[in-house]
Amino acid sequence: MSIYLHDIPLPDAQARLQTALESARLWGILGVEDIPLDEQAAGRVLAETVWAKISSPHYHASAMDGFAVRSADTTRAMLSEPLTLVCGEQAAYVDTGDPLPGWADAVIPIENVEPRTAEDQPADDARRPAAIRIRAAVTPWSHVRPMGEDMVATQLVLPAGHTLRPVDLGAIAACGHDRVRVSRRPRVAILPTGSELVAIGQPVKAGDIIEYNSMVLAAQVNQWGGIATRFPITPDRFEVICQRVQEAASGHDLILLNAGSSAGSEDFSSKVVETLGELLVHGVAVRPGHPVILGIIGKKPVIGVPGYPVSTALTGEIFVEPLISRWLGRPPVEPLLLAATLTRKVTSPAGDDDFLRVVVGRVGEKLLAAPVARGAGVISSLVRADGIAIIPRGSQGLPAGAEVSVRLYRSPAEIERTIFAIGSHDITLDVLAQFLSKRDRRLASANVGSQGGLVALRRGEAHLAGSHLLDPETGEYNLAAIGEYLPGVPVVVMALVGREQGLLTVKGNPKGIHSLADLARPEVAFVNRQRGAGTRVLLDYQLDLMGIAPESVRGYNQEEYTHLAVAAAVASGRADCGLGIAAAAQALELDFIPLFQERYDLVIPRQYYQSPLLAPLFQVLDDPAFRRAVAALPGYDVAPMGRIIAEIG
Repeated sequence: MSIYLHDIPLPDAQARLQTALESARLWGILGVEDIPLDEQAAGRVLAETVWAKISSPHYHASAMDGFAVRSADTTRAMLSEPLTLVCGEQAAYVDTGDPLPGWADAVIPIENVEPRTAEDQPADDARRPAAIRIRAAVTPWSHVRPMGEDMVATQLVLPAGHTLRPVDLGAIAACGHDRVRVSRRPRVAILPTGSELVAIGQPVKAGDIIEYNSMVLAAQVNQWGGIATRFPITPDRFEVICQRVQEAASGHDLILLNAGSSAGSEDFSSKVVETLGELLVHGVAVRPGHPVILGIIGKKPVIGVPGYPVSTALTGEIFVEPLISRWLGRPPVEPLLLAATLTRKVTSPAGDDDFLRVVVGRVGEKLLAAPVARGAGVISSLVRADGIAIIPRGSQGLPAGAEVSVRLYRSPAEIERTIFAIGSHDITLDVLAQFLSKRDRRLASANVGSQGGLVALRRGEAHLAGSHLLDPETGEYNLAAIGEYLPGVPVVVMALVGREQGLLTVKGNPKGIHSLADLARPEVAFVNRQRGAGTRVLLDYQLDLMGIAPESVRGYNQEEYTHLAVAAAVASGRADCGLGIAAAAQALELDFIPLFQERYDLVIPRQYYQSPLLAPLFQVLDDPAFRRAVAALPGYDVAPMGRIIAEIG
């Protein structure tokens, strides 16, 4: 059985909330504010339609500096037979914006007239001549802004529900208004709960969690047009949480109760809602964000937001943004949708809508979506994500090559400037991404191991792959694997760095680990890289040389996808050691035992090697500042950087 009160589909949960809000007469704008028309009005939502009070312009206005004339008086003017018009009777000087004399219906720009004196000589003052000579006729209303050219009195200017932009403010002012009626901004209370939480900037110890969900939610609320209030952290005490919620309900339109929405011994949110009001929903069939709570307390909606950061942010997008938009009287935000192809198979819970985070890039003619980390606690996955692909409930996942609709977080222009890298992880790629951003390129990478990167190139799913696959027979890197995985695909193999691989151990190396031979000791716990990673291939090769069976290594099947993840496993005590690079050891203050030197290459299909998209990448590799930045990392040799190792095919 579900541990939640109910576990219902997302549309049903949204319908229950809507029904409750309609009963409470809260399914519409919350109120109207009459505010001054100034720059502070930008971003507000119109509560009422704006009609023009006056025309704009409200008189016939000159559109140029020149002379107002009757167009009928100019009909005989020709280049070969100029016509003279007497000022005061047939012409009058006007500046741009001046009203036309009642008898005039056209303006001749000042540069198209020859000012004359009374004796038909050139005049010294072009703006106050006695007469003007013209050499071409003008049509009626030329160079004139007729009354109402922009807007006519009583005309619709902007509809209710429109979000005001800077240019809209000018239009409202131009048609005679000095105030504007807008929807009242919803006031949203955000209550973080949890005895394990500590405020940002405070020292942390094991078991402490930095509380930043309320900051993320508040930023979302403010961005969407609400007014967020962050309450102090409330410990896991039922009575105290009830008191805080009641305080929030008295002065706010919406309460976001963050964490405690599951069904653990210290998860009080559902009980708080039931005690103070009505519990509508406890558990929605979405991943991440499963234990969402929806309720009403004193005619104020309350949303129990799950505590995991990704669940928090997505709950805001799914439930909070549409509600704020409804209260402001505007349509919900509609993200730009693009169709993309999945780069690998994904599995999903059968009964849930799965919000899959993806990075997106165009490789050749294909727009590709590569899934990133899926944990509900991995806030960095939303930072890296270019968008969300929703896998509907009932599908249990999708195969590689399936088409998905991606709700973009970035603009299509950014996607088109993205270099898509799939393959082995290396910290140098993070530095490379930083330097590429200054050259109008974005590097999006997915860590699937060296073999996975070469397979991605064969499928046409990446612009390049990082690889360090050792051939045991020749001692050469990557060339044999390229022949195996990329037959018939022309590629350029370019060295990126030489780097040192070794064992990462906890500070002080308490178990006295000095070589791979120590992995066979039963008390030593190891953390491995995933199958297909170059580091895994190197380990297997060395274990074979030493006659150590993989099954004798405790933790051989415990896998991580990056060097930093291996370092984190060691630093956290999940393992005593792991094979990785020196920079990862330094990053988490681990000891490092150097064992091997290897070369890390970029494998680039020839069609992209010659493309303008990758040109900035090669410029970065020649940049002395980039080389210095990489050389400063422990265990890296930049001497081979940029050297062509081979051109194959």
